[in-house]
Amino acid sequence: MKPAAPSEPEEVVIAVMGATGSGKSTFINIVSGSHLAVGEGLKSCTSKVETVNTFELFGKLVTLVDTPGFDDTTVSDTDILKMIAAYLSSTYQSGYKLSGLIYMHRISDFRVGGISRRNLSMFRKLCGDETLKNVALVTNMWSEVTPERGAAREHELRTDDLLFAPVLQGGASMLRHDGTVAGAQAILAHLAGNRPRVLRIQRELVDEGKDITETAAGVELDRELAAMRKKHIEQLAEIQQEMEQALAEKDELTRKELEQVRGELLQNIEKIESDRDRLSKEYAQEKAKADERVRQIQEDLEAEKAAREERQQEIARLASEMENNRNLHARERENMQRQMEDLKRRSRRRGLFSMVGGAIDSLFGL
Repeated sequence: MKPAAPSEPEEVVIAVMGATGSGKSTFINIVSGSHLAVGEGLKSCTSKVETVNTFELFGKLVTLVDTPGFDDTTVSDTDILKMIAAYLSSTYQSGYKLSGLIYMHRISDFRVGGISRRNLSMFRKLCGDETLKNVALVTNMWSEVTPERGAAREHELRTDDLLFAPVLQGGASMLRHDGTVAGAQAILAHLAGNRPRVLRIQRELVDEGKDITETAAGVELDRELAAMRKKHIEQLAEIQQEMEQALAEKDELTRKELEQVRGELLQNIEKIESDRDRLSKEYAQEKAKADERVRQIQEDLEAEKAAREERQQEIARLASEMENNRNLHARERENMQRQMEDLKRRSRRRGLFSMVGGAIDSLFGL
């Protein structure tokens, strides 16, 4: 009887998102044994989409994807959206969907400010409400608060219509991470069995053929940029009035200080206008680079698959020969067993998503 070929473990892909400093990289390092750079305070160390090495958990191959927040200290929101969109659309076109999304939030935050709300809003625009069943809202840094204060903040997050309430009503789960490996593994176990789903931005860009500026996330970003520009223009008008007053009063020191502030505001306005203009063009350029890299890696994967199938056939042949020939000497049997073990090691499938994802994220380092 021909031995059955060993089934390959299912590959599960989970993205980790959230504001800068929310503990995304720390969580990934804890559960995967990776060594992603971790920032101190609110300084970002994740300035690109990054795929960590695949690891086995609960009989599945798990790949985690680290993403920068939409409040990065070194990269604009336009560049963040461009990178995430190109990454997600290219991997989707390659046949990969996410089984889960983790949104990290510090329970130690005294209050949820505008930056956290903006990150959550962009997260929802990227995912779409139809994928919320695959979302886990994960609170962490519980050791930095008392149990009573943490529970009170958790209740506020859960019930506030401007925070987590709509996401939870859409089917998302709210979980705690206690900072341990076991706790992180339990969160992944909660998501690993999900049916992989298409994110809203993947459907918009790939299936519907929209320009990135026409996607829900692109529209939301443009709205944010327009509001920032309006605010800066109002501040500029106020500064201009103060400068005229300082000039009338011959207050040269104040006038120079206001001139410096005016220059900074003008630079900010110019940058916002540039960000709004370049999103579509630069996304198309980076998406083309990502598509070409994916095409190359898929050719390599096909060659690897063919070689793996040949090794599996050789393993089956050796096993059948050992089964049918019981007169083999012990030394011959041991030699054949070693050959089979070597072939099995070489046939072990790597995380295919991590290979494709790694090929793409290497294009977007800033």
